[in-house]
Amino acid sequence: MPVQRNINAVSPLDGRYAGKLGSLGSAFGEGALARSRALVECRYLQKLCSTPGVNVRRLKPSEKAFLEKLSVLSDRDVREIVAIEETGSGRVPPTKHDVKAVEYFLKVKMRRSSLRDITEFVHFALTSEDVNNISYALMLRNCLSSEIIPALKEILASLRALAVRHASAPLLARTHGQPAVPTTFGKEFRVFHARLDRQVRQLRNTRICAKLNGASGNYNAHTAAFPRADWPRFSKEFVESFNSGSGPSLEYNPFTNQIEPHDSYAELFDNLRRTNTILLAFCQDMWRYISAGLVKQKAVAGEVGSSTMPQKVNPIHFENAEGNLGLANALLGFFSSKLPVSRLQRDLSDSTVERNFGVALGHGLAAYKSVLTGLARAAVDQGAAREELERHPEVLAEGIQTILRREGETGPYELLSRFTRGREITAAGLLGFIEGLKLKPAIKAELRRLSPLNYTGLSEKLAKQK
Repeated sequence: MPVQRNINAVSPLDGRYAGKLGSLGSAFGEGALARSRALVECRYLQKLCSTPGVNVRRLKPSEKAFLEKLSVLSDRDVREIVAIEETGSGRVPPTKHDVKAVEYFLKVKMRRSSLRDITEFVHFALTSEDVNNISYALMLRNCLSSEIIPALKEILASLRALAVRHASAPLLARTHGQPAVPTTFGKEFRVFHARLDRQVRQLRNTRICAKLNGASGNYNAHTAAFPRADWPRFSKEFVESFNSGSGPSLEYNPFTNQIEPHDSYAELFDNLRRTNTILLAFCQDMWRYISAGLVKQKAVAGEVGSSTMPQKVNPIHFENAEGNLGLANALLGFFSSKLPVSRLQRDLSDSTVERNFGVALGHGLAAYKSVLTGLARAAVDQGAAREELERHPEVLAEGIQTILRREGETGPYELLSRFTRGREITAAGLLGFIEGLKLKPAIKAELRRLSPLNYTGLSEKLAKQK
């Protein structure tokens, strides 16, 4: 069956990478924003009708059920809201305002029900940002829970499995790009697992701030209409009513102007940027291991590695991930620096930026899927890694000079430096050096037992550590 790809998409997220995004479109597209707004408006009306000091009649169970159903917009409903905004629909003229279009859509539906007498309490005393900030908070929360965190947990599981599987597989470490004391593949996978796990745990505990306090953050309209209601309590309860279960949650912010200041957005996006940076570093390391022949890639029948060199199996999945991670981080960094800055009580520039949250998350998600594909096709070549280690017996210089220090020898570091630095050392040459030292036979035997393959410290234990 032919692949259905949008060949006219401006963004590759809607074309080439669309298959990697899962349900991200439904979680962060224009329809998702309309649905979140409708949910906030309907839930808000329900709470108004049950709040002491607010003179709105109580809802019947059937009316509550009607509002719940009304808030679940179909694709047709979303298109109607767009029509109300852009061209008008029926007797509703074009609003040229997206939040007002949602309000009018709900009112039209309510006028055909028993709720017709309280339609003017839809969007009562609210500014658009009261609805928008909660809607975006819900979308971010839902996207993290349903797409981002699950994908990252898959990567964590893969890294953990690789760490355990290759815990004892020796690997020549390189510091400053030069041969250094050995490690193991498992330990290196475990390092990235630990780094990524820390960021994912922070993502799961993220709290996204939201507000519901009117046009300047002072409940002006609320208190003018119903001064006896406890509006701060109302708002806190309303914002936190959307929390359920584990994972990211919403936190009420009582001190705002027209907009919630977006500091918690910046914290979230910086968290994601750190996450992506760790994965970017991992992709670059994997690229180097593949380039050096220490990690092999499985060739898939029918796939082409190069248009002219038929033998090639390129590390395209790690390269693709690196590119998408860089794009995601460029946007996330911009979000973090731009969104907490607003002129006086508000300006509208944040609205345009918020519409691109899904773009940044989409590039990140595409990268995560590429990392998973790359890991599934990669295999450690332990034979090649052993051969490379055995070509570098000089990496034992650290261990030899440290044991000599323990035995009280004078200037062992300088002695090993003169013998090894800037010279090509062979295993036989190193053995001859050891034999020439004036040491007790037991110490010489201890030094002879050192090998680039066994001089790996606690790397195996660290790789398997929970």
